[in-house]
Amino acid sequence: MVHKLFDIIPSLSSNQLYIIGVDGLSRSGKTTFVNQLEKELIKRGVDFCTFHMDNHIVKKNERYQTGFEDWYEYYQLQWEVEWLRDHLFEKVRCSSHLTLPYYDNESDDREYRKVDLPNEGVILIEGVFLQRKEWQPYFNHLIFLDCPRNRRFAREDPSAQINMEKFKERYWKAEDYYLRNVKPRKSANYIVNT
Repeated sequence: MVHKLFDIIPSLSSNQLYIIGVDGLSRSGKTTFVNQLEKELIKRGVDFCTFHMDNHIVKKNERYQTGFEDWYEYYQLQWEVEWLRDHLFEKVRCSSHLTLPYYDNESDDREYRKVDLPNEGVILIEGVFLQRKEWQPYFNHLIFLDCPRNRRFAREDPSAQINMEKFKERYWKAEDYYLRNVKPRKSANYIVNT
């Protein structure tokens, strides 16, 4: 599948950064797909840098029990959407490095790290809700991994599956909002059924 994908992406010209977004709902296979893309880029000798949006979420007290509905917390408060637009998406093409907050789940804290960027090649950005209006314009190419909810849910850790109410009220309502209002299948350049 990755080989076919490279056939539809225009040839990379020198002195250009090509921004590829890998979008998809929870457990749709985004990380696995990006790993395959990275192997293909290495094989082709293309310089790249990868960002996983889940590395840049906020602390729990900023996204849980905020007074908003659960689904809204997940969709709007999980990330500093505008800050990431200004400090990641706006700057990734014109900077030699970025300084971004990385979240640590064990400590529930964030640490700022410097990330060096290639002068040319590919920036891979992987995450859920990538095609939200604040981020969508910055991609050269958007891939949406499409996978039925029942199959995605079966991939969840069994201990997580016990909390069905959280999935219904937090994750699935946010996903439904995204599918209904953003329509990622329509705006993606390429859909991969996983």
